[in-house]
Amino acid sequence: MKKTLLFTVLLFVFLSFSLAAEGAWVVPIEGDIEASTVIFIRRGIQQAKNAGADTIIFRINTFGGRVDSALQIATLIGAVDNARTVAFVPAAAEGLGVSWSAGALISFACSEIYMAPGTSIGAAAPVYQTAEGMEMAPEKSVSAVRTQLAALAEKNGYPVGVALAMVDADIVLQEISVDGELQLVTGEELPQLKRQAEKEGRSFEEGLVLVEKEKLLTLTAGQMEKYGISSGTVADVDGLAVLLGHDGKALEYQTYDPFDRFVIFITSAGVVSLLMLIGLVATYLEITSPGFGIPGTVAILAYSVVFLGSALIGYFDSFELILLLVGIALLAVEIFIIPGFGAAGIGGIVCIAAALIFSQQDFIVPEFSWQTDILLKNAARIGLIFLGSFTIFGLTLFVVPRTGIFRRLVLGPAGSGSSAVAAGADTSPEAETPGGLIRTGDQGEAISELRPAGTARISGRRVSVQTQGEFLEAGTRVEVLEVWGSRIVVRERKA
Repeated sequence: MKKTLLFTVLLFVFLSFSLAAEGAWVVPIEGDIEASTVIFIRRGIQQAKNAGADTIIFRINTFGGRVDSALQIATLIGAVDNARTVAFVPAAAEGLGVSWSAGALISFACSEIYMAPGTSIGAAAPVYQTAEGMEMAPEKSVSAVRTQLAALAEKNGYPVGVALAMVDADIVLQEISVDGELQLVTGEELPQLKRQAEKEGRSFEEGLVLVEKEKLLTLTAGQMEKYGISSGTVADVDGLAVLLGHDGKALEYQTYDPFDRFVIFITSAGVVSLLMLIGLVATYLEITSPGFGIPGTVAILAYSVVFLGSALIGYFDSFELILLLVGIALLAVEIFIIPGFGAAGIGGIVCIAAALIFSQQDFIVPEFSWQTDILLKNAARIGLIFLGSFTIFGLTLFVVPRTGIFRRLVLGPAGSGSSAVAAGADTSPEAETPGGLIRTGDQGEAISELRPAGTARISGRRVSVQTQGEFLEAGTRVEVLEVWGSRIVVRERKA
């Protein structure tokens, strides 16, 4: 009796495991295709593999996104060898009902495509947002995507001409019938196929032209099934699971956990740009203020979050780390050793800017034209952020009222009522520091050469100063001409 019971339990466990191992795993691909999407898809594929799923359904709802991320996802899907990969374009009320651009690339990477009624797929040419609107990417970029999409179509048994027409606006796609078999061919293939059919004595008829020149191909769910590109049209994922031989109740859905949402948030373009802007403004404030204080801390925190996000999506490597460390070292030299703002400060900012650019991509030297486009786009983005940070820095120094905590960060203009207060001192006029307050007319001595910036000892305090353009030797007696913001302007004191 015990042996029978034990055998029954073991058999039940085995059957349960077998049924679970033959289940289907649903991985959603929604919204813009970004670097964080690659991490999510990689994790989904690994989870499906760990669960023993024999089918992975990629539910695709997207207008497109980054070309490099789409290519990485296509590579991940193409590398799946222990499960059936199925692309499904749903028509849920909250969805988009499309698989365009990068979505089409990902769909063609799957071994099968299914679509819901009312959905569409195509328009896979890379485009860029310009002041005049959306414009087609240069021919080199189009060629790279065209070649990759055609290779995916060829690998998975889809018509290569369809893939080409979705990327290249110069492709004409037309339907033909050879012995009653409907096919889609390009304008270049048409004459050759016609001659071949006539030579072999087969019937040949030209049909509808699906797409003319200067237009990109987009196909509906009905057209995809009609031409044998998709494997069928089905209403929803549950129906698809049944069609694939799975019980809809056995479906496992990958969901976005807190980690996924955190990665998406800190790597989103808006958050990254804002953090870069904050970091750069704080860097300028720190460089132009004596010692190390709150701006420097804020800059370190902002850069840390940016580079943490890049590391999580695999874009931050040893090269970016070296650039960042060199930049920080140069800025440290500028702040603590070399007076004023010069080559070390500029070099530090350039190194940090380069680290920021390369942390937004997974390559250093572009190998393909679309990589060059991404590099230029990232460089332009960082350039705009630098321009914005300089503007904000100027407003911070000359427009923002010197009240509250801000007075603790910069020096106020002489005679403004806030007095000119040394960094780190109390902001009230009555506050006393070991070196005293710094005001117009105070005298001191240049500790270093002023070219025109440098370091001087004024009223017993070592501070960063600058002249009105003249160079002064170390040891020159100086007097304060003007105090404004974090700037102390001095001139040589005449005997």
